[in-house]
Amino acid sequence: MVGNTFRLYRSGIHLADVIFEEGRIIYRYRDIYTNCWQEPEVYREEENIYNKKYDMDLIAVRGILEEMEGSMALANEESLKLKDGCIYYKQEEIKKNLGHQTLWIQTWAQRHKRFPLDFVTVDNKPVGFVVPRREDCTVLVKTGYEEFTPQGLWMEESLSKCDYTIDYLGTTMVKMEDGIGLATDIWLPKGKFMESRFPTIFIRTPYGKQRVFESQLRFVQRGYALVVQDVRGREASEGDFASKPSEKEDGDAALNWIAQQEWCDGNIGMIGGSYLGFVQWAAASNGNPHLKAIVSIVTAGSPFVDLPRKGGTMASGVLAWSFAMAEKNFHPEAMVRDDWEQILKLRPIQDIPQKVLGKNIPFWDEYMKHNTNDEFWEQSSWRIHGDKIKVPALIVSGWFDDNGQGSLEAWKMNAEFGRKNIKMVLGPWMHKANSTRDIGEISFGNNALRYDLDLMFLKWFDRHLKGVENGIDIGLPVEYYCLGSNQWKKAKQWSPEKVIWQKWYIDSKGKAKGSHGDGCLTKEREYHSLWDSYLYNPQEPVPQIIDISDNELNTPANYKEIEKRQDVLVYTSEILEDDLTIAGEIYADIYAASTARDTDWLLRLTDVDEEGNSFRLVDGIYRAKYANDFKEEKPLTPGEIRKYRINMFHIANTFKKGHRIRLQVTSSAENLVFPNHNTGNDFATDTEYVIAEQKIYHGEGYESCIYLPVLKE
Repeated sequence: MVGNTFRLYRSGIHLADVIFEEGRIIYRYRDIYTNCWQEPEVYREEENIYNKKYDMDLIAVRGILEEMEGSMALANEESLKLKDGCIYYKQEEIKKNLGHQTLWIQTWAQRHKRFPLDFVTVDNKPVGFVVPRREDCTVLVKTGYEEFTPQGLWMEESLSKCDYTIDYLGTTMVKMEDGIGLATDIWLPKGKFMESRFPTIFIRTPYGKQRVFESQLRFVQRGYALVVQDVRGREASEGDFASKPSEKEDGDAALNWIAQQEWCDGNIGMIGGSYLGFVQWAAASNGNPHLKAIVSIVTAGSPFVDLPRKGGTMASGVLAWSFAMAEKNFHPEAMVRDDWEQILKLRPIQDIPQKVLGKNIPFWDEYMKHNTNDEFWEQSSWRIHGDKIKVPALIVSGWFDDNGQGSLEAWKMNAEFGRKNIKMVLGPWMHKANSTRDIGEISFGNNALRYDLDLMFLKWFDRHLKGVENGIDIGLPVEYYCLGSNQWKKAKQWSPEKVIWQKWYIDSKGKAKGSHGDGCLTKEREYHSLWDSYLYNPQEPVPQIIDISDNELNTPANYKEIEKRQDVLVYTSEILEDDLTIAGEIYADIYAASTARDTDWLLRLTDVDEEGNSFRLVDGIYRAKYANDFKEEKPLTPGEIRKYRINMFHIANTFKKGHRIRLQVTSSAENLVFPNHNTGNDFATDTEYVIAEQKIYHGEGYESCIYLPVLKE
């Protein structure tokens, strides 16, 4: 092919060629099953076929090429605004000497877009385009310029070579211990110098194996067998879907079946995100010897630590996901509604699916039967089998991942047992990780997205399934992004080894006893008043700023206006005279009392800038009637003061000079969890409400404080 030719790569593999000509775009793609190139075709813009196939907006690419054609000098520019309104900032600039020639290589980061289209210039000419995602990265690069783009990362000699075509063996019904058959698809490498047995990548999903397999065929092209399975009760598999309780036993049985196949060499790895991460840890909790490596991405954790029973509450935010899972086949469009505000007010909670969808959701009905952390919920907790989980794990999550507690649990569990071969990457990301640099009013650095996650995944499997010495397990095991300073950092443990724990006490200096208003957050213990109070009305809950339809429940946002409510207590530090960086897990102790038999306590840490904007970093919620292990309900005695340890997740953030640290205390988080009715009744059937007077104690004998992991560089 001649002309202005570009090559398209996904996860380092050449999949297509694209030619940009005057007035048209021509492309041809490679059939990965035969390795044969197809005949060139003219791109039909109105059908958007190519975009869907390879995640690259060719119309936008052409626009950038045309706009920058020989006219734009970028050496002194730090930002660009293109004709289509897209905004770019210079992310990186490198000077490279090639013999007698000096090249200026610049990477430009697109802002304010999910799945941005970044581009690379060499001497002011665009030569490469990059779309990073949670599990892969697509690069479109002008032929011959690969080394100047993220495609150059894939030139390591140690990587498994892309030498294979693909043989699809079809669907097999793999029998579980109780005779239920799970639909399982198998792909094998095919090639001239092919081995007869392969290490195997195994994926289990509730969303339909047909939605997953295509992007993972990259492993088959590099010499791995690929097995993708619908979990019990979903899509083409038999049985009833119970949402997690059966995944431990089913995962174990499936691993044993794979290991017995003539095409498997006995080394199995698993990969996937969210529920697809959970099933990896569930399978690993059996101690199965065939599972040699996992890549755990935004994994779900234990039910009372993570969703759906976070802190003993019942998460309303999971309704969108539940609606999408209401039928045997996955229907993501069911999450998008404009009436969530009305739906969340329906009572009793157990009847919501019937009232909205006209049918029950079996796993929702099961959720409603179990108030405490009983045997049903423990079936969903891989954490309690931590002594058996010895598999090398690469963990990926983000500060705003709504399943982030699962990844934190996984790290802490492995640290508790002194396990090695664990690596973790924590970015400034939501559940749809590595997809945007801007969330609402919150913006991160141009370096917030990674182009190398999929490369790390391959190297992890190459190392632990093929025995390749590629260095992935050498060096510090934790990489994390620090907000505020916008820097990637490394540590040998989590929380980092250079952390010093500081207590920051809440107080009400300058306030009348029991009044509402701004309180103090200070490192010096003082006793200016005994308590602060507010009234909590369950029918007027404090909102958590999230979009339920987006299915992202841990979104950072500006809580400046929320703080003005009478049912939110606010404790703020003095203006910081120097930068202060925290990195690690955040938790707090509060002494509190309520006039109700049960209630919720929510604590939120924010970073307050010079204009008074209060940006949420982390929060934690706890249902007051539970003992520490959530196995026992102990209703409150009205007025009784109890001490609560509230885990608030983890974060790395630099509070800049001139900013302030703030702690909010309240009793509800509408959209995230169903408001506590304060009655102490069964949350599933309750239709009554009680207004409660809440008191937070911090006088002498009541050391209410937040523990901050301050990083000493």
